[in-house]
Amino acid sequence: MSLKLYELVGTDPTRPFSPYCWRTRMALAHKGLVAETLPWRFTEKSAIAPHGSERVPVLLHHDKAVVDSWTIANYLEDTFSDRPSLFGGEGGRAMARMINAWGDIAIVGGLSPLVIADIPKNLNEVDAAYFRKSREARFGKGLEEVQASRDTGVVAFRKSLEIMRQTFKTQPFIGGQAPNYADYIVFGGFQWARVVSPFKLLDADDPVYAWREKLLDAFDGMARKSPGHTV
Repeated sequence: MSLKLYELVGTDPTRPFSPYCWRTRMALAHKGLVAETLPWRFTEKSAIAPHGSERVPVLLHHDKAVVDSWTIANYLEDTFSDRPSLFGGEGGRAMARMINAWGDIAIVGGLSPLVIADIPKNLNEVDAAYFRKSREARFGKGLEEVQASRDTGVVAFRKSLEIMRQTFKTQPFIGGQAPNYADYIVFGGFQWARVVSPFKLLDADDPVYAWREKLLDAFDGMARKSPGHTV
């Protein structure tokens, strides 16, 4: 089969860091699929414009382009239905849809103010300037100002994860006894932060930390082996 995946990178093409690309990376591994990786940077929009997208991930399957991590997950589930399920049935798919929104809002949205000013350090000059200009317009303030209160902000972020701790009292993963796409949605945000920033997000005795460690080791340590900070 022919699978290719455009992934967001910075100066190091072997260091993918988009939370959404990591959702797709984990989904592909879960399905036992291998995709050729195509490094992509913020200012290289012309490379994916022919595929109908301005952002990654973009998955190419033969001559078909699939864009957006949630759409890609559904495409993989339906196209490769003979391989391990990402959702465990339609009920699991429906629940993962809710987790997908929660992951965008609570995880990616909660993590952004904690690591945002560290991201340009991973980019070349052109991409760093683009990132700073676009994100400062979004936040209405400088990146360093956004991140200045992260020592207190991380406390609130940790509290927002209580729903996960309650879940882990009765099961090891969001998906139950084994991880599924719901886990990969949330993990993508933590892997993004781990790649771009040395800031410590979780205490070592936190059940969420233990969960993250298991996913770092999943698929022969794929995520752990990817360049990142030890946090």
